[in-house]
Amino acid sequence: MFLEQHEAVADTAAAQQENIGAFIQEHISNSHEWHLPGLHVHLPHFEPVNILGVPVDFSITNHVVMIWLAGLFLLVMFTLGYKKNKKVPSGFGMLLEILVTFIRDDIAIKNMGEENGKRFTPLLVTFFMFIWIANLMGLVPLFSTATSNINVTAGLATITFFATQLYGIKTSGPIGYYKNLVPHGVPILLWPLMFVIELMGLIAKHVALTIRLFANMTAGHIVLFALLGLIIIFKSYFVAPVSIGFAVFSYMLELLVATIQAYIFTVLSALFIGMSLNPEH
Repeated sequence: MFLEQHEAVADTAAAQQENIGAFIQEHISNSHEWHLPGLHVHLPHFEPVNILGVPVDFSITNHVVMIWLAGLFLLVMFTLGYKKNKKVPSGFGMLLEILVTFIRDDIAIKNMGEENGKRFTPLLVTFFMFIWIANLMGLVPLFSTATSNINVTAGLATITFFATQLYGIKTSGPIGYYKNLVPHGVPILLWPLMFVIELMGLIAKHVALTIRLFANMTAGHIVLFALLGLIIIFKSYFVAPVSIGFAVFSYMLELLVATIQAYIFTVLSALFIGMSLNPEH
């Protein structure tokens, strides 16, 4: 009798853990539904289109909507913050100017030089603000984190990759740019091997740029939901204060992580592009 009760309790606990796992998976995964209070919005779903033999899905998903909203927030923020006839901004406009000036002086110019830094400031400001907003949206109820989707982070890293290649080739020429990938002074017999290694390293840096943002944003949300799920698993009033306390701490930490990850992605993008423009450095 005792064994049967023990097995029943174990089965119940396992079922609860599976439910918590499904709950977490549902909130961090992309979907064709947007869950609003008392309403499930079914987003358009289309059949994949074959492009050069590769099926491409143009369906509207939850994360696609979050990307659109993040872009809309950016447009609204800078439209309201920028006053064409106002030489000295105030309030919200001053905050935006501080952010843009910080990215220009401490990220762009510092890693790319004066001329190139000013030229690439708009791209880096867009990177930082878009990623920052997308990260923070995932911490707001009814929204989800688009940057926890590896396709989104891969798209951002791809922009950095092509900017690195195109402007590096434009500056040094195709032969000069790829020749500079190999450190000077390498023996001629080792040059082909070093070129392959450096080329693989070039690709690996941008893959790491993709995975770093994706992994950090996904892991943070998993921890947050898992801490809240302990209340359901243990069904105890004693667990609730501890679980909620750690969840609130994790939430505050996620606010910091959202900003840090946007900063790291922007700094590394500036560094990679700057290295391609100034290979001698």
